[in-house]
Amino acid sequence: MSALTGTAALTRLMLRRDRVLVPLCILFAAGFVILTASSFQSLYPTAADRADFAATIESNTTFTALYGPARALDTIGGLTAWRTGSTLAAIVGLMSLLLVGRHTRAEEQRGQTELLRAGAVGRHAPLTAALAVAAATDVAIAVAGALGLIALGLPAAGSLALGASLGAAGLVFAGAGAVAAQLTESARGAYGIAGAALGAAFVVRAAGDAGGGGALSWLSPLGWAKATHAFGGERWWPLLLCVAAAALLAAAAFALLARRDLGAGLIASRPGPPVAGPSLRGTFGLAFRLQRGALLAWSTGLFLTGLMLGSLGQNAGDLIDSSKSIADVLTQAGDGNLVDSFFAGVLVLTALIASGYTISSGLRLRAEETAGHLEPLLASPVGRRRWAASHVVMAMGGSALMLVAVGAGMGLAHAIGSGDASQLPRLVGAALAQLPALWVLGAIAVALFGLVPRAAAAAWAALAGCFVLWMLGPLLHTPAWLMDLSPFEHVPAVPATAVAAGPLLALTAIAVALTGTGLVAFSRRDVG
Repeated sequence: MSALTGTAALTRLMLRRDRVLVPLCILFAAGFVILTASSFQSLYPTAADRADFAATIESNTTFTALYGPARALDTIGGLTAWRTGSTLAAIVGLMSLLLVGRHTRAEEQRGQTELLRAGAVGRHAPLTAALAVAAATDVAIAVAGALGLIALGLPAAGSLALGASLGAAGLVFAGAGAVAAQLTESARGAYGIAGAALGAAFVVRAAGDAGGGGALSWLSPLGWAKATHAFGGERWWPLLLCVAAAALLAAAAFALLARRDLGAGLIASRPGPPVAGPSLRGTFGLAFRLQRGALLAWSTGLFLTGLMLGSLGQNAGDLIDSSKSIADVLTQAGDGNLVDSFFAGVLVLTALIASGYTISSGLRLRAEETAGHLEPLLASPVGRRRWAASHVVMAMGGSALMLVAVGAGMGLAHAIGSGDASQLPRLVGAALAQLPALWVLGAIAVALFGLVPRAAAAAWAALAGCFVLWMLGPLLHTPAWLMDLSPFEHVPAVPATAVAAGPLLALTAIAVALTGTGLVAFSRRDVG
């Protein structure tokens, strides 16, 4: 039996298991590109409109850091590539690394890989099948996005280049996810390592593009994808860098796989103390112990993100205040000055990112249940609601810490740049205004855990919907009732506007009701 025996069968099995997830990923990524292009066609139908838009952003480092260098903005294709290229490449990369981790380290941690290996399945087959599924998804995203742009009447060469750049970025981070899966014993650890690599790639790309010259961007796979110059004099050779990096990472993953035991990671887990300390003698201490690594990693990442965005705040004042483009691209709400409007806009973005921790922490309830860790705990003098409440506190309290971290980073950088120390507490407070919206998303995860545990992961769909509405809603003139489905739509655009207590209290009440519903339902259903 060869090391690849059973690869085809495992690939079919993974595709069957992901028969809903994979099409949704393809639909989201391709639809994002197509809807963005369609919205630009309606917003800027003439060359004069596009020239006015381009004049507001071409020399501004704020936009360059967020979206990448501006090229061919006098065309719909150039606008689409500029707006979606960097952001969507990172999202596709995230999808890819999560797909690989789901079918490798996560299944190995649950013991499913060991059962499969007891049959006619080679050592390399699970990893090969996972990479094949991720690669097929990335190729499908590339093809669907390109065909959609061509159907809108955009040039074929630029459409293919943009689609290929997205798929190529996904391939690189599929390889990164495969390497991370060999390093740790836990799926969360693998996701954390691969996610940190993705975050670093985005920051390096943003810093390189904003710093002038873009030399630093060549250290980031996201910079390589952007360097294809879709719709702006296409260059195909940067895609070879992505393919080569993906191949090298995949080869490294297979080499590392051969050096470790099944179920183990190359980074050895430290043995715990023989006797539990006082902090571990209660449910809240245990919940903190289980989630402290994720809490630290997310807080650090968001603090660094805040530093980067805060350093760009002063540049927002260089834009033309009266331009319609500003409202469409940067400031979706607020009636303060342009710098405050910039911070109000990016605080929503960082809050959406922080919601990833909120949902992940809330879903730890389901992860502990399916891993079989809950039943032994409930056999001791531990009540269901008390155990569940400990993880809810970690999710909701950790969300506040995430926002404090991003607000502190943003405020510190802006205070240094502006020479105004009051910006630090001001932006921390503005960041905390987003907290009730995060609590609503976390409460959705808890409610699903209690009511429909098998569908608890659908909480991620709520976050994806909020992101799409924030990113594309104003451009597509989405109906108000649909925009109102996002809790972030009801948060005042602080610091550009004054804080309104009513919406925040209403969101908090919704979060409390959903959380209570989930806890009551969990106390009445079977475990497992």
